[in-house]
Amino acid sequence: QVQLVESGGGLVQAGGSLRLSCAASGFTMDSYSIHWFRQAPGKEREGVSCISLRDGTTYYADSVKGRFHISSDNAKNTVYLQMNSLKPEDTGVYYCAADSSGVPVMTDDTTWYDYWGQGTQVTVSS
Repeated sequence: QVQLVESGGGLVQAGGSLRLSCAASGFTMDSYSIHWFRQAPGKEREGVSCISLRDGTTYYADSVKGRFHISSDNAKNTVYLQMNSLKPEDTGVYYCAADSSGVPVMTDDTTWYDYWGQGTQVTVSS
């Protein structure tokens, strides 16, 4: 059974850090690109970061550049999102998604992605 499972969310004060994990089962990530999205209450889902497991190319949204870092552990079939200097506006449900094209380009078309996780809540208090 193919699954993406996010973990690592929680409640943190502004300025703090969290590390999210996106673990895959039922398929091997190494030919995919893995994408992180977030959705705040009442807002559209937005792309945060992605990584191509084919060549390590990464992408960051301007809002998180310099604060977030995406990485992978192919042996664990897991992608991580290290989030530092968190701000209240980073609050939301964070989802990971897998794209079999392997291209590290984010699209708002959620149907583009092959698999989605269930999400993990991140809450940043001021």
